[in-house]
Amino acid sequence: MEPPAPIPLNRVSLTGAELGNLETALNGGHLGADGPFTRRCEALLEEMLGGGRVLLTTSGTHALELAALLLDVAPGDEVVVPAFSFPSTASAFALRGARPVFCDIRPDTLNLDEARLEALLGGRTRAVVPVHYAGIGCEMEAITAAADRRGTSVVEDAALGLGGRRHGQALGRLGRLSALSFHATKAAGCGVGGALVVNDPGLVERAEVLRDRGTDRARMLRGEVGPYTWQEPGSSWAPSDLLAAVLCAQLEALSALLGRRRRIWERYQEALATWAEERGVRLPAAPPGCIPAWTVFWLLLPDPGRRAGLIDRLAARGVEAAVHYQPLHLSPAGRRLGGRPGDCPVTEGVCERLLRLPLHAELGDEDVERIVAALVEGW
Repeated sequence: MEPPAPIPLNRVSLTGAELGNLETALNGGHLGADGPFTRRCEALLEEMLGGGRVLLTTSGTHALELAALLLDVAPGDEVVVPAFSFPSTASAFALRGARPVFCDIRPDTLNLDEARLEALLGGRTRAVVPVHYAGIGCEMEAITAAADRRGTSVVEDAALGLGGRRHGQALGRLGRLSALSFHATKAAGCGVGGALVVNDPGLVERAEVLRDRGTDRARMLRGEVGPYTWQEPGSSWAPSDLLAAVLCAQLEALSALLGRRRRIWERYQEALATWAEERGVRLPAAPPGCIPAWTVFWLLLPDPGRRAGLIDRLAARGVEAAVHYQPLHLSPAGRRLGGRPGDCPVTEGVCERLLRLPLHAELGDEDVERIVAALVEGW
């Protein structure tokens, strides 16, 4: 009897419309930037988010880099970021010469701890970059209020957040600027892709210029100016319409993809609740008023010594589990910026104990039961 197929941590969920869209794009002859599928994706996202100007980019990282350039981040500036995040959250601003200031996270949601934020804001703070970890919204009201008191912009890192909501508002609409990701691990993906959401209307025109090599080509295409010219230094952050063709199929099916991920997330919660309580394992939970984007399902183990063995035992049963971010302030780059052990104790403890379970729309009900059984038996 053949052993069951391995269950990967992530898998792309194709909708069936991707190939048809690619054929349409190829036959249409517009393979460069800002073609019909790009415009369709941007319109879909603006509708989902309930406003803002969406500009597709070649990655979520590039969306953050564009945000840094748009805010004129420069050497001598400081940008507050969570110590628990993917390196792009800090690197996008460090590339402009700013110093990332690392903030610890809340022990419940693993999001930036708004209670620690005020003490980190100073006269050089250019931006605060909260991250919606696992697709659960940050305490954006408190974060925005603290930033506003210092005249500081909020750049929402919503790479994990598309489809999530906080008090009725879409994640991605809660910062002056927001970054989305369409990496293959996300609910909607095109391999690698992203978007900048410009929620400040006063920044839209310049965002278009910076994204398009520093030119006013977008205005030319709308018939607002004659031949386009170079306005200021920018870069080429717009994706090929082929990538947008794939993404368009994903976005049009996003509700179904998110629905399946939600059912898996909730089944984990239901099946593991008693087991976790008895063993001192913590599961994710959405605070009141939050609808997650169902991006990551994590376990916080009672001690770090268990994790490596548990990963191995799950692998032996054909289930891929994994750690996640390592503390940014203790990374080689973070230490060069002054990060020290003990600066962010919650982050340091979480990074030693967090374990991710498979979560993607390709998981069947029998896969979920197999994962749960492997976890319980492998403990």
